Amino acid sequence: MQPVLNVEDVKRVELALKRAGVSMSELMHRAGTAAAQEVISLPDVRTVVVCVGFGNNGGDGWVAAEELLRAGLEVRIVSPVQPSQIKSDLALMAAKSAADKGIRIHVAPPRPQLENLFARADVVLDSMLGTGFAGEPSAPFDIWIDALNASGARVVSVDVPSGLSAQTGHAPGGCVIADVTVTMLALKPGLLADEGRDACGTIVVAPLAEQTERLVFESDPVAWRMELKDYLEVMQPPSSAVDKYTRGSVLVVGGSARFPGAPVLAAKAAARAGAGYVTLAVPSKAARVAQVHSLEIPVVALPSEDGGTFAPEAKQAIAKLAQKSSAVLCGPGMRVTSSTMGIVSTLLSCDVPLILDADALNCMAHLTSNRLDSYPELLRRTAPVILTPHHRELGRLMGLPDTPPDSLTSALEASRRIVWADGGSEIAIVAKGTATACIGVDTALIPRPGPAALATAGSGDVLGGIIAGLVARTTSLENSQLPLLSALGCEIHALAGSLAAERFGSRGVMAGDVIDQIGLASDAIEDRATMLDEDEWQPAPTYVPEAGPDPVPAAASASRMPSPDDTADLEIEE
Repeated sequence: MQPVLNVEDVKRVELALKRAGVSMSELMHRAGTAAAQEVISLPDVRTVVVCVGFGNNGGDGWVAAEELLRAGLEVRIVSPVQPSQIKSDLALMAAKSAADKGIRIHVAPPRPQLENLFARADVVLDSMLGTGFAGEPSAPFDIWIDALNASGARVVSVDVPSGLSAQTGHAPGGCVIADVTVTMLALKPGLLADEGRDACGTIVVAPLAEQTERLVFESDPVAWRMELKDYLEVMQPPSSAVDKYTRGSVLVVGGSARFPGAPVLAAKAAARAGAGYVTLAVPSKAARVAQVHSLEIPVVALPSEDGGTFAPEAKQAIAKLAQKSSAVLCGPGMRVTSSTMGIVSTLLSCDVPLILDADALNCMAHLTSNRLDSYPELLRRTAPVILTPHHRELGRLMGLPDTPPDSLTSALEASRRIVWADGGSEIAIVAKGTATACIGVDTALIPRPGPAALATAGSGDVLGGIIAGLVARTTSLENSQLPLLSALGCEIHALAGSLAAERFGSRGVMAGDVIDQIGLASDAIEDRATMLDEDEWQPAPTYVPEAGPDPVPAAASASRMPSPDDTADLEIEE
């Protein structure tokens, strides 16, 4: 796992390093060296343009420029002001040192000159705006960012692509689109979600000091980014001594005359995820459609109201079916009525693992007057319960229907209010978004995200089915493992989406296409996880300067994350 820190926590780690004897000046030198090493590791690099800002992020760029010059590269610096006008003392020292080495500096060049510099560069190093930035870039950086993105040049960003909020992942005024982002000390939430997914490219984490790992862990990371080998704890060892009953059974409760397909998608996904027996309980007015589209899955038609939703008397039959199941998924296509709210309440009282999705969550919002965190007794149960809201559903649960969480950070905060109000380990929340987080009372895990192809109707129903299938077939599941098992379900869903996109195109994927790839994705992830004896992403080559202060080989000890949609490391056999 890789720790993810809020920006404010990163600042506290920097102060702790300072107290441990690593000065801010030395940290700047090491950060600049790490960025330079990453540029040097790229193929066919002879000419580099370094764009610097006013502050310490710009200081990293001045240090990097000097290191690149020492490596024999042609280096030019684009600066908004003369080195002597820089206000930050640390950045001023770095700028004067670079200027003394004879590096050519272009101060506030007009756009045509800037475009010419970018066109001639093999790589542009972006160190304009750092992790403290929020809002929209002002002049001249807005012009520089636009020109850089239009140039087509390879870009390495220092700490965060300029213009992107490292905390929220938002870039209201636009941001640099980087090929590589060398982020210092630890991952930040904004690099993993929303615009950050498009902007960062491959992410390299440069720790900068030997004390960093300990200090980052002690700072209580806001979340942990998953690696495949982390899932071994909840993966079931392969065995031929199984039958359809020992692989677990799933009951899917949902559907209506208006939305008969949602529970079918969820039930098929549960079966593809490995559940040995799946039963689908739907209102009678949706049963015919469900039966036609799920030949392998028995459909139980239950009493329905005139509107095609469950009738009140359906809840007793559902309770009986639930007691015979290894896991129950409730909600897809169910609609919100007094009867469906009664079904959700009944299932919460059943002693069976429960996954609440879609309209089951909206029923919960109605039952709690949109303040689930004020009704913790509703979720307190012995058996596990997993909630799978997207941001709008999470907003309804938390009394924020008009202003739902709009970032990974705010989704984490809202989810924690629910699980901490409950206070037990039997609950996990899968907060779905551009980066999904799986939150328990003690931890928050961020699985690798899937492609944009998953942004399609029914995709969430498929994820709910995958998680239900995993819960059903996992023997001796401990409540503390709920976030980890949920994250594995998200990981399978993501890879299945990538495989479907390869077959049907990035915009042509439908939810049913994802279902057909679940088995292949699950096998590939399990095979790869069991093969990993070392870190999955190998460090970049080490560059050691010929002279100068003793460098810390930051990039050499860095952890490397691929761009979010990269699945090249997973071999799929069809």
